[in-house]
Amino acid sequence: MNTRLHAVADARGRPIGFFMSAGQVSHYTGTAALMGSLPKAAWLLADRAVTPIGSEKR
Repeated sequence: MNTRLHAVADARGRPIGFFMSAGQVSHYTGTAALMGSLPKAAWLLADRAVTPIGSEKR
């Protein structure tokens, strides 16, 4: 079984929230879990990072 770690950071790059999900679960699940805990903001910058297959063996 693998996992995904979803994270939210503030404007200075400091982490303010984390959510761990099963690897086969949609990215939208992690996003939905974190969106409710975000502070009010004028804008939101988002990115999705995926580890290349095989890189965990290095």
